Amino acid sequence: MPRPIEALIHLDALAHNLRRVRAAAPDAKVWAVVKADAYGHGIERAYPALQSADGFALLDLAEAERVRALGWRGPILLLEGCFESRDLELCSRLNLWHVVHREDQIDWLAMHKTTWPHRVFLKLNSGMNRLGFPPAAFRAAWMRLSGLTQVDEISLMTHFSDADGERGIEHQLAVFRQATEGLPGERSLANSAATLRHGSRADVRGDWVRPGIAVYGSSPDHPEHDAAHWGLQPAMTLRARLIAVQQLQPGDTVGYGSTFRAEAPMRVGVVACGYADGYPRHAGTGTPVLVDGMRTRLVGRVSMDMLTVDLTPAPQAGVGSEVTLWGRGPQGAVLPIDDVARAAGTVGYELMCALARRVPTHVVGEVA
Repeated sequence: MPRPIEALIHLDALAHNLRRVRAAAPDAKVWAVVKADAYGHGIERAYPALQSADGFALLDLAEAERVRALGWRGPILLLEGCFESRDLELCSRLNLWHVVHREDQIDWLAMHKTTWPHRVFLKLNSGMNRLGFPPAAFRAAWMRLSGLTQVDEISLMTHFSDADGERGIEHQLAVFRQATEGLPGERSLANSAATLRHGSRADVRGDWVRPGIAVYGSSPDHPEHDAAHWGLQPAMTLRARLIAVQQLQPGDTVGYGSTFRAEAPMRVGVVACGYADGYPRHAGTGTPVLVDGMRTRLVGRVSMDMLTVDLTPAPQAGVGSEVTLWGRGPQGAVLPIDDVARAAGTVGYELMCALARRVPTHVVGEVA
């Protein structure tokens, strides 16, 4: 039999989360962000549940080709734009919309020969200082684009750095309003956190929202709010089984480096999951896990192919018992991926994207 580990992609949860995001931003169109192979869920696997989106947003031209190959004829947006001038040829052929965030991308458009003008999203650096034109140069960039026959419609966008935190969005909103005052075109500002927290505001949701992590059932502002607070459902489950059980006596240690030492007699279970499957190696003792739906903890160091868990809360567990590393467990139990990520000192995004190819992945559920 195959090694007892698998990942499940829940189509019903993906569709539910997309509806939840849409409800949070009334009257706005919704990009389903499927970069990084749909945050590790797989574009082809997630696509049936995301077809009710108004468009797909991603980074990679190859991923754009995959979305088109699935039959999608609506908008596709390249969030980082073109990386070299010849990328514009594929944008023309596949009818891709693309972000313009620096001068040479405008230069490429000016030299591009195309029958059909391009739809572009002009990006403002409103304070995050990653991509985008500074406010002082934004209007001049818009003027250049508007004068090109290669460009059809110009939309205006920015990205919030602190929509999930105390600093908030007001400082960037003020910069965006001033830089775009009087300019025509649709607006796109809101990521998952801004959409869920501020989507009721027309000036935040704009014309397009760009939910990423929320679509996959992770809270964008954890730990202030968990996924259940936002009405989100886990779209990925990683589960395995116990392949051995050990009885420890006081003073016995577990795993490489002997980082865990038993203080009393206890049983530990050995799980067929390790860092080669995408589970974080730096997850330490105390990281939550479900055994037969009962919440317990990881003990000792994560190995390449195995990890060990405390069976004290699950005294009936034995070889073959189901272990939920994150997602949906037996009897309706749920282990939020954000809880695991926080215990491991990371974020749910990383856990999703790190799922290893060697883990068999199956699509379950139906799109309601």
